Amino acid sequence: MIVVDVNVLAYLWIPGEMTALAETALARDPHWVSAILWRSEFRNILAGYLRRGVLDQGAVDRCIDGAESQLTGHEYIVPSGLVMSKVAASTCSAYDCEYVALADNLKATLVTSDRQILAEFPALTTSLKTFAGVTHPSKRGNAH
Repeated sequence: MIVVDVNVLAYLWIPGEMTALAETALARDPHWVSAILWRSEFRNILAGYLRRGVLDQGAVDRCIDGAESQLTGHEYIVPSGLVMSKVAASTCSAYDCEYVALADNLKATLVTSDRQILAEFPALTTSLKTFAGVTHPSKRGNAH
């Protein structure tokens, strides 16, 4: 089991240059979990693609349906105290700390491409590239 943030989910469900990495990560560990926050953040990402004309409504709906199907039953509400303890220990947003706190609470690794999260919580995180086997684990914390 791994915890994933919204960016990893977006890479998997929205076709792009990082999709192959996300697919490799999914093949390596298909048990993905996330903070329930991912839904709102994912909708916001898709809103940008829709408004810029990169994706049409049908594509947006397919992305949402696929991601929600994948994570239904694997989403967690993270206690505020756990999130705020990570906020107090970092300069990361409360949104980002929600994913970190979930990983810590579940004794799992957060897979992310967020450089700030990787830098501030190296013991709880690994980069998507490292997890997918693209970079050597000794480069943990250095998202490219």
